[in-house]
Amino acid sequence: MRFDKGHKAATRARIVAVAAARFRRDGVAATGIAPIMEEAGLTHGGFYAHFESKEALVRESLDAALAQTRRRQEKAGEAGLRGRLAHYLSAAHRDAPAQGCAVAALVAEIARHPEATRALLTARLEAIFARYESQLPEAVPQAARRGRAIAIFALLLGALQLARAATDAALSDKILQSGIEAAQSLAATAD
Repeated sequence: MRFDKGHKAATRARIVAVAAARFRRDGVAATGIAPIMEEAGLTHGGFYAHFESKEALVRESLDAALAQTRRRQEKAGEAGLRGRLAHYLSAAHRDAPAQGCAVAALVAEIARHPEATRALLTARLEAIFARYESQLPEAVPQAARRGRAIAIFALLLGALQLARAATDAALSDKILQSGIEAAQSLAATAD
């Protein structure tokens, strides 16, 4: 059967979108190829027409998820650093890991993946740090800006992960709020 031009690319994009959401929601190790393909409306056997391995899918879906995160963060960043921080540590972000930050959802697992996958994440982290750095107040000295941006993102990441893990809703909300306040304080400190 012949398909329209662009069919294979569209099918591949659909697989990547499903995998990106599932990996963030359930984790890479807990997500098999068969459920991804089924949700994409395809058979398990068709997977290898698109990807050489699950790891190749992990890399491509991680890249797609990080691009989605970047677009959301850029939109939130239009309101300045405070808007970016509030968006990242919002209840909506906490409660929707399948659509949220891929770093927060997957960093512990990706740390155990092959170097090519970790290198992809490393390159994307550099871009994330640069975006945070660009929004720091001018009062933050040039020599401190990069480290401050890294620390802010690390703080946000940890707070989001803790808030997602907490079973007490009030505690989870307090973790988010405390993270916002600490990140704002770190961003505003000039020394």
